[in-house]
Amino acid sequence: MSRPPFVVPLVLSAVCLAGAFRPSMPAPRAPATPTATPRAARAMQTKPRLVVLITIDQFRADYLDRFGHQLTGGIARLARTGAHFTNAHHDHAITETAPGHATLLSGRFPRSTGIMMNAVGVDDEDAPLVAGGYGAGASPRRFQGTTLVDWMRAADGRTRALSVSMKDRGAILPIGRSKSDVYWYSIDGRFLTSTYYRKDLPAWVQHFNARQMVAQYAGRTWDLLLPDSAYTEKDSVAIEMAGRNVTFPHRLTDDVVDAGSAIRITPFMDDLVLDFALHGVTALGLGAGPQTDLLAVSLSATDVIGHNYGPDSREIHDQVLRVDRALGRFLDSLAVLRGPTALTVVLTADHGVGTIPELAPDSVQPRPRRVSLQQLVPTLRAQLRGDKVDTFALGLDVQTLLSNRRAFRKPAQLDSTVQGFAALARLVPGVARADRFAQLLGDTLTDEIARRWAHQFPAASNVELVFTLDPLSTWGGNVASHGSPYAYDSHVPLIFAGAGVTAGKHPQFVRTVDLAPTLASLLGVKALEPIDGVPLPVNR
Repeated sequence: MSRPPFVVPLVLSAVCLAGAFRPSMPAPRAPATPTATPRAARAMQTKPRLVVLITIDQFRADYLDRFGHQLTGGIARLARTGAHFTNAHHDHAITETAPGHATLLSGRFPRSTGIMMNAVGVDDEDAPLVAGGYGAGASPRRFQGTTLVDWMRAADGRTRALSVSMKDRGAILPIGRSKSDVYWYSIDGRFLTSTYYRKDLPAWVQHFNARQMVAQYAGRTWDLLLPDSAYTEKDSVAIEMAGRNVTFPHRLTDDVVDAGSAIRITPFMDDLVLDFALHGVTALGLGAGPQTDLLAVSLSATDVIGHNYGPDSREIHDQVLRVDRALGRFLDSLAVLRGPTALTVVLTADHGVGTIPELAPDSVQPRPRRVSLQQLVPTLRAQLRGDKVDTFALGLDVQTLLSNRRAFRKPAQLDSTVQGFAALARLVPGVARADRFAQLLGDTLTDEIARRWAHQFPAASNVELVFTLDPLSTWGGNVASHGSPYAYDSHVPLIFAGAGVTAGKHPQFVRTVDLAPTLASLLGVKALEPIDGVPLPVNR
């Protein structure tokens, strides 16, 4: 989702520091700091040497049902042999890549991690890329608090971690501020890091980059994995990819430089990331023991393909089949390297995605739209000018209206201006709600959307209004998008498998913030601060 040209930075007070908030839930839950229970003590007998977190960017939970009969690889295996939580959700309102990844190993909602939207993510000009490459500098400096990596190291200082992704935020945010081996993809075909982590690339990364694997993909064709009859989706939908390259086969350019960028919208990108991760596990001796190490892998191709072709496309269908097979090969290789009993694997996603608005079924009413509130900004500026208030005292940042409250002489003046803007916003087609953020905090038990907004921002912030669209309406310029508090964006897979885990399906409502305390319980380590999640029953 792109940023508007005008953004007022969030101003956060000390109360948004880690541990300052407790979760608001549909039903009361247990306190959040995990301790060693008898069940956890039994699990310690099969304590893994390597914990593997696999995050598939933009992987909807219903893909497991829709394509399950054709899945034969790693996803199918994890679903069959693991503890599968079928009603798992990101329980926050802005379901984007950065806040989603930040919840997974922190056990905390965006209001506490400080990563409340992509715009408040990892960009950092003071941490430039090591060894050149394309892209801005990046670091976790905006991330607040700790993650499972820190908890593991507090228990055993020998613990090592490797985190890799195509995206910088996908590699950085799962492990927070930890100084670990963290690498992401540059469109020149290399995996790089920033000066936040190290001054130069280690020899094993240089060796992998020297293989110039993107050159091996240049000119390759992405064709259907299965016979044409196995796919029910149309293969030519004009709105996909903005009308370009809408049918199979999809051929990568022969130009190696251009292929470095184009590979990101093919399943080959995930293959490259998994190859790099496996190379890193071998080079670093991850999981060789005696301590438990952590590997975090975020796979981004599903997200790029989904944004351009939509979740109901033939391309997504084939991508799900291919990432399933790729994960099967990857898990097989890990099992050979470290032994199948040495691994505990978690599969999840950072968010889902909605149907392309123009392709929504006729039954969806009101009809989905592509929405912007930017046309209201001139009116807002004129009102502020007329009231002799700084015209930048209020700023629209896509889904929120932010304020500089000190610019207003009286609170009533701010309230009147904000309420007036809310009334205008509610008249815009596609806008379902325009809520005063402070007022939402009073009804988080029965109002799911209010609860998710309450989990998004700290109570003492400069967020005045939050805007929720009609289902399947979008803010973004992508063909298909996400970022809403609705189930199609929040509902993701959550599967634990391997050492210490008992197979079974669990239909109860759970949150992605429960992932970290569940792993902590399995490992017998404690969170270093109060958290929002609770351990899940994966080994009963």
